[in-house]
Amino acid sequence: MYKRLYGLTRNPFELSPDPGFFFPTRGHNEAFATLHYCVIRRRGFVVVTGEVGTGKTLMVRCLLDALAAGKIATAFVFNPQLSIVEFLSHVLTELHIPVRDRSKGEMLASLNEFLLLRSRRGTTTVLVVDEAHLLSWELMEEIRLLTNLETSQFKLLQIVMVGQPELDRKIDTEELRQLKQRIAMRCRLEPLKLQELRGYIHRRLELAGAPAQGTKIFSESAIEAIHRCSRGIPRLVNTLCENSLVGGYGKQIKEITPEIVHECAHDLHLSGSLEPALVTSEWHDTRVRAMAGASD
Repeated sequence: MYKRLYGLTRNPFELSPDPGFFFPTRGHNEAFATLHYCVIRRRGFVVVTGEVGTGKTLMVRCLLDALAAGKIATAFVFNPQLSIVEFLSHVLTELHIPVRDRSKGEMLASLNEFLLLRSRRGTTTVLVVDEAHLLSWELMEEIRLLTNLETSQFKLLQIVMVGQPELDRKIDTEELRQLKQRIAMRCRLEPLKLQELRGYIHRRLELAGAPAQGTKIFSESAIEAIHRCSRGIPRLVNTLCENSLVGGYGKQIKEITPEIVHECAHDLHLSGSLEPALVTSEWHDTRVRAMAGASD
């Protein structure tokens, strides 16, 4: 029910990575531009890292949409905890290459033939591996070997690896020094600064139907509290904002206050929230009553 109270037409703070809600901060713009440039220029290997919830998967979705619009073939691996054969099978399936009853050597031969065909047509192919910090050492080495698929002028397969900071540490080890030498560019997504977070919240509310002029839904002090409690991590921002709207609806308050934000942050066990004394049983009862119809 909170959409009616706040004049919204849809939920503004869903956790799913919807490209329609992509907010182009300077850091995200630079990372996206780096990815797009490296793919189009066939640089071969790019690595993007960032803390949990900083928007890596959303940026990947935006990249995949942009590549699809340019008719560039893509293979997206979202769960890299696979064996080498399972990984190759998944990649070929994503590229619509038949894989039934094929050995590893046959799959690699088919992939190379596919890549050469697309190269002769003047286009390229992209492999995107999300959650790449979970890759086994053996699979990391197999991915390195895929960079050997090349012509005398450029790489046939563009590889984008996206993961948490552990991926950087893994790549920097002595065991993966050959992989490290093949990386064309590396970039890192950082949490939102306060000014960026302010724009992020306002943009999502605008896309969800909030009137450009009218009642302010989040007070300035509430936004500062959200930044402090979320540490600028977009996923936590979304969770805090969603819960704050539910809490505001339960109290029938049209402007979210820092007190509501801190109550939600305390419930979520986020650092930066106020002491438990602020969270009363009345608040919890109100939240329970509000939750059932909050997003209808």
